[in-house]
Amino acid sequence: MASHELRGEVRAVVVESRMTRDGGTPAPAPIRSCVYRSHARSPSAESPTVLLPMRHCPIIVALTVGITLGCARRPAPAGEPAPREPVAWSEIAALPMPPAPFRATYGPDSLHFGELRLPATPPPTGGYPIAVIIHGGCWQAAYAVDHIAHVAAALTRDGVATWAIEYRRVGDPGGGWPGTFDDVTRGVAHVAALAATHRLDLTRRVLVGHSAGGQLAIRAAGAPPLLAAGPSVPALPPLRGVVALAPITDLRSYGAARGSCNVAVPLLLGGSPVDVPERYAAVSPAELPVPAVPLRLIHGSRDPIVPVAQSTLFAARGRAAGGDVQVAIVDGAGHFDLIAPFAPAWTAVRQAVLALVAP
Repeated sequence: MASHELRGEVRAVVVESRMTRDGGTPAPAPIRSCVYRSHARSPSAESPTVLLPMRHCPIIVALTVGITLGCARRPAPAGEPAPREPVAWSEIAALPMPPAPFRATYGPDSLHFGELRLPATPPPTGGYPIAVIIHGGCWQAAYAVDHIAHVAAALTRDGVATWAIEYRRVGDPGGGWPGTFDDVTRGVAHVAALAATHRLDLTRRVLVGHSAGGQLAIRAAGAPPLLAAGPSVPALPPLRGVVALAPITDLRSYGAARGSCNVAVPLLLGGSPVDVPERYAAVSPAELPVPAVPLRLIHGSRDPIVPVAQSTLFAARGRAAGGDVQVAIVDGAGHFDLIAPFAPAWTAVRQAVLALVAP
């Protein structure tokens, strides 16, 4: 979550030089290797440098030139607005966060709380539909529930009550394995304690999760048992479904790739798949049975943080197993467009949630 868009360059590295035969201007030196360096728009993202053998340079240069030319923004025709770049994390972080009218705790830790927002309109017969929102942020303590507040506020304006939960993350005491997962299980279930007082219709309940929160939401939809000993959670009516936004669905493959978010996976689970395979099997959606509820995956085509394949491969597997799994790829959207109600991609998110909670 720390980075928004990665750009790359290839530079030739001259390892020997030579002069023209007449001793004049130096001729181009033979190129023996080339460097690929990725550039991140966020200062916290990694910028790996790779020295490649000369035989790969033509391929890398061709790919780089092709990507640059293919992705370069062409001037918009006269009278048409120029296409916008994907939403950056800095745009999300810079927004004033709408306050939550209600905050409730679901456990003893200072991070065991959620923010409840209710529509301004009177509740319909049976109560408000409710979206339980699980924020992302690479499961890391640096990213808190406040950055998802605009998603909650926008859905509330559409008549959907929202319960956005906080939970312990990597870097918090008790975060990671198993605390993060048990916190989410308890936080999701806490809507049962809120329903009567705030007129919530638990039969019209959905989970909404972004990025790492998408992984947590898909797992929670399968009603997994708590991973550590503790009080049981209340039984709830079946979910209407899950809306997973750029979800990380395969922790093994994602954690094996390079990136500032990818490196959080072994920190979250306390080791690699070789070290703790049973933990990956217990929480990675790709290794769990497909939840028996509708799953709606939405992914930006230009997401540089979570590859689109994390959604498409999971959806294909889910459908093959008989699940109700749909995936929508939003053309031109990045990782954060899906949690930016001001972005065009928000339309797909809004429609997915409203369709699932419809009477």
